[in-house]
Amino acid sequence: MVSTDAQLREKTALFWHGHFACRDVNIFFQQLLLDEIRNNALGNFGDLLKAVSKSASMLGFLNNQQNKKKHPNENFAREVMELFTLGRGNYTENDIKEAARAFTGWAFDFKGEFVFRKFQHDKGQKTILGKTGNFDGDDVLNILLEQKQTAKYITRKIYRFFVNESKVDEAKITWLADRFYQGGYNISALLKDIFTSEWFYDEKNMAANIKSPVDLLVGIRRLLPMEIEAEQLQLLFQRALGQVLFYPPNVAGWPGGKNWIDSSSLMLRLRIPQLIKDDDTFELNVKDDDDQQMGMKDNYKKKNLNSMAKTGFQVRANVDWQKYAKQFDGVSREHLYDVIEAVVLQTRPGAVSEQSVKTLIDSASRESYIKSATVALMSTPEYQLC
Repeated sequence: MVSTDAQLREKTALFWHGHFACRDVNIFFQQLLLDEIRNNALGNFGDLLKAVSKSASMLGFLNNQQNKKKHPNENFAREVMELFTLGRGNYTENDIKEAARAFTGWAFDFKGEFVFRKFQHDKGQKTILGKTGNFDGDDVLNILLEQKQTAKYITRKIYRFFVNESKVDEAKITWLADRFYQGGYNISALLKDIFTSEWFYDEKNMAANIKSPVDLLVGIRRLLPMEIEAEQLQLLFQRALGQVLFYPPNVAGWPGGKNWIDSSSLMLRLRIPQLIKDDDTFELNVKDDDDQQMGMKDNYKKKNLNSMAKTGFQVRANVDWQKYAKQFDGVSREHLYDVIEAVVLQTRPGAVSEQSVKTLIDSASRESYIKSATVALMSTPEYQLC
């Protein structure tokens, strides 16, 4: 996400990583899942749904390896309906039971490749969402894609992620979802409808969402050209801020929104830019919670990350301030602050007045002004929004 030129693909892949939330101690299987997400992030939602549903990580995480015709396991079928397609309340318990029978036999081998174990599959007749037949897992996914509710559920989540999390316009959701459904679940077409609409740039949709920890950390590194001496320290920040990639809290993913912010995490968020600038020694209060660490507690200890957090560490970042400042060449001193503010906050001038951060700005030279004004703006609450 920091180094890519395909920013939209990576941003959308992050969205799908939260939508198809999965945790697996087998990092090879996790990489296979991420590869499927990347390949289909901007493609067809049906293809993405089927690829993820047949991935070793997801089948293992949702216990479908144990889903056999004489002992059906409903976990996979339930989450596919509740979290991946229809949303809660748009199916019955019987739909789940019948779908679970259809998914019997879906499994994976030691290489992480999908296998269909026909002798473990229930070949009997099933009734799912009003349709009856000798269905298998692919049939169930196709039935779910035939439901307009699936298009609406996915559209709503994408709208909240990219547009406005708290103020959802139902009329626009309906319009977008209809086009998404009629267009055969083309993800790129849906995003184009959103990003080319005038309402996407309405004032109410500017800085409407709280940045996730990953958005925040990646945004800082994309804004400032830098090299971090100990890259693994980013794991400490992820843990302290509540979003560790590949380890969502549960199958529902990260709740997002105001859940990202509490008294301790907000203070850390505001201080990160200053830590990068000054190489301060800093202590982190990272939870020693093995449930949240997904069985990786011992691994963290081996890497000495816990002790580093408690005894203090430095964020040694080599920022190329000359390269960063070059983009402001030709900007007069009179307009310099407004231009820096627009670059850092991505909003119209005036979101944070120069007077409000004046005490943090060093005007000794043009370069020191650019550097200190940038860090000051990154340390404001407004920088936490996107």
